[in-house]
Amino acid sequence: MSFAIHGLGTAHPPDAVTADDGLALARVLAGPDVRTSTWLGPIYANSGVAARFQVIGGPVVRDVLAGTANSGSPFLPAAANDGVGPTTAERMAIYAAEAGPLAVRASAAALAEAGFAPESITHVVTVSCTGFVAPGLDFALVAGLGLRPTVARTHVGFMGCHGALNGLRVANAFATADPTARVLVCAAELCSLHYYSGSAADKLVANAIFADGAAAVVGQANPARKGGGIDDDQHPPPCGRGSPWSLSASGSCLIPNSSAEMAWTVGNHGFEMTLSRRVPGLIAGHLREWLESWLCDSGLSLADVKSWAVHPGGPKIVSAAQEALALSNEALAPSRAVFAEYGNMSSPTVLFVLKRLREQRAPRPCVALGFGPGLVAEAALFV
Repeated sequence: MSFAIHGLGTAHPPDAVTADDGLALARVLAGPDVRTSTWLGPIYANSGVAARFQVIGGPVVRDVLAGTANSGSPFLPAAANDGVGPTTAERMAIYAAEAGPLAVRASAAALAEAGFAPESITHVVTVSCTGFVAPGLDFALVAGLGLRPTVARTHVGFMGCHGALNGLRVANAFATADPTARVLVCAAELCSLHYYSGSAADKLVANAIFADGAAAVVGQANPARKGGGIDDDQHPPPCGRGSPWSLSASGSCLIPNSSAEMAWTVGNHGFEMTLSRRVPGLIAGHLREWLESWLCDSGLSLADVKSWAVHPGGPKIVSAAQEALALSNEALAPSRAVFAEYGNMSSPTVLFVLKRLREQRAPRPCVALGFGPGLVAEAALFV
């Protein structure tokens, strides 16, 4: 058995922030130590992000840039929060209001593509690391989609950018244990809530690349045809995309001596990201050996992989994976395109890449990769 994706939906807030707007905002919000710095501009110019969607956008951006206060947002600069920004409680209040509706939109799109009735869903797996609220995203999905009150709910929390791959692993376990299960996995993140005010370089880089979004997949068990094929008679192709993409295997590797290089901690003024300059080098130095061994367990080599969904944590992260695996620019084009158009939305981002590959009818096997705090690499194999 394997978990076959029958529907994949995405959603993002309505307001986009360009790289130029991001720099202008940083000049106001990043704190007194960096407002007039000469090195802030290159961070945004070299970010690789053309635009990002944020719940902290539109009216708030206009207020910050114009020096007005019409939105009443806690993110507006004031003497009391200069250099620190809103409190964590203020940020979590926005998460509670905005994350659920975004998750519902992405999940509704996934259900629509699959043609699955909401009441047919037996399991819900939610993924998020940018907020804490209870009742949480699972409750929002039950209420917003009209799921059965008896649906089984599981939450994958605070795992960072690879969290969606962990969510898919949970879905696969449910589908394998119960062939009648229909599982909805939804990852939703509001990274913009944790905008950093201060002078730490790694956190200022995070300000320039992180964004908000949600992605959802819905599927069910997909028994393999004799010889490793897909039984299309029992599971018809969704929306003309050919046979469903099925999760054949998943893997995880903690890179040694790296726990301090990428971290995500709760502070008094938001969740604070630590992103060491050593991260790309660690990925480049350790990824290939582990991935070759992991693929071998499925009877595959790197050369057998026909497409790649690499989480675009940033330009250097994608380049590190490219270097380690000797991939072509064409193989990484979907990852770089998603990053340019949406930024790094944390856990949903790899599903945005996967959606693009499915729409392009990319060849399989496909390997999805994500990297998160630890430093940990997660992988998923789709056939």
